[in-house]
Formats: sequence, structure tokens, C-alpha cells
Amino acid sequence: MKYLYIDTSSKFLYTGIVENNKCLAEIKEEYGQNMSKISLPKIATIFEKVDFKPKNIDKIIAVNGPGSFTGIRIGVTIAKVYAWALNIPITTISSLEAMAISSTNHSVHVPIIDARRGYVYGAIYDENYKTILKPQHIKLTELNEILSKINNYEIISNDNFLDKFSTNKYVPNIEKIVNFFKNKENLNPHAVNPNYLKLTEAEEKHGC
Repeated sequence: MKYLYIDTSSKFLYTGIVENNKCLAEIKEEYGQNMSKISLPKIATIFEKVDFKPKNIDKIIAVNGPGSFTGIRIGVTIAKVYAWALNIPITTISSLEAMAISSTNHSVHVPIIDARRGYVYGAIYDENYKTILKPQHIKLTELNEILSKINNYEIISNDNFLDKFSTNKYVPNIEKIVNFFKNKENLNPHAVNPNYLKLTEAEEKHGC
């Protein structure tokens, strides 16, 4: 079985191809504002590296948020087009799940993404990656209150929270992520949508 992983939910492009539980090729590079121009050509390069064509993929695993609103839309759109045009099964996972699964620490995993104005996108998973607190948009003070009742946890983030706590840097283990979620239920490509966990600023201003 061949799996394509796509995550553009941050300023980084994380993508890779996994076959028979082994990652054959991957990209973990920062593109920031150039994500919309670079993502698809870069994904094409990993197919070239392993001498596969997109139609050879058996399943797509795409991160659909939370994170950068624009970034999420880019990855979800690419994944949906591949899945629909080539009739490839597709499923989605949370960026926070990917962050937790990539950890090798034997502790409670707390992935967080800065959502500004004192909020984060956060979740809590136990040592076996089972959900304690589902992914949500939450005040940092509220999350800290929850964590005060938990022993032996790690904060995973690529954002700077030094004034609040120390963090472990997120480095995705694409092979581990894909193998963990490869049997997750497939979705109709048309039902695959971004999961922002909060309204966009435009929606908030207009009361949508």
C-alpha cells in the first residue's frame, strides 16, 4: 500500500510517500508566503524521487487544520483534487494529532499552536496518544489550569511560549503519522473541508 501525506497547515510544507510502513521520500521545508506557489510542484518532486505517478497512490492522508487559514486551504485543495480526479481514498487528521503522534516521549502530549490574543489551538493526548482534551481553540490560561492537574506532560510547539513554559520542537515523523492513521475511515472527497476550530476574522467581523 502506498500513502501520500500532505500538511500545509503552517509555514512549513510537510509531505511524504509511505509504502509498506516505510517512508520512501519526504519534504520538511519552510515556504511561508510562497506556499501556494510551491506546494504542488514540490509534491510532484517526491513522486519523481520514488518513480511513482499520483495514480499509484492507494490513499491520501491530509491535515485539515488547525493552523494557518490560507495554508490549510492549500493542502486540503491539493488533496481533494488528487482524490477526486484519480478516485483515490482520502482521510483527514488534525495538525495537533500529527504533532502528538510524532513525539517519542513517554508522557502526556500537549501540542499547541499560537492563535494570538491569548488563545492557542491545543489538545491533550495520553502516553498512548488517546485523547484527553480534544483539539480546540482555547484560552492559554484555561489550558494552563487544566495542565496544573496533570503530571509529567510535554508541550509540543514550533511557536515561542518562553514566557509561559518551555516547549519541545515539533519535527513531524511522517512515517509514524501515516502508519498510525492509515486505517482511518475514508471520506468522500467533497466532504473534506478545512477544520479551522474558530471563525475567520472576516466571519467574526460580519457575525457569520
